[in-house]
Amino acid sequence: MKLQRPKTVDEYIDLVHQAVYEIDELRTCMEYEPEQAEAYGPFIEQLDHQVRGIYQQITNGEYDWGYGEDFSYMPLVVRFGRFIPFQQLLFTINETHKNGLDVGS
Repeated sequence: MKLQRPKTVDEYIDLVHQAVYEIDELRTCMEYEPEQAEAYGPFIEQLDHQVRGIYQQITNGEYDWGYGEDFSYMPLVVRFGRFIPFQQLLFTINETHKNGLDVGS
């Protein structure tokens, strides 16, 4: 199911914050289910660093819209998407970054 791009900056911030939360949930899963570490291990550190960086930029007022450019985490999402339960959330955040808020609908 495709998520709608957010209509406001606050909704966008909420989406990015939700992605940070989902990454934290994956880390918890890895602690309690070590077999999951094999699936999540190759990408979790890099994805975590990049998404938290985006959230920090937004909350610090240092964020720049992508104007057609993908976030640097997208190759990870494409490569490891089948292991990322919130893959669609990351796609929606990236789509918003590239194309702006959904102010037309």
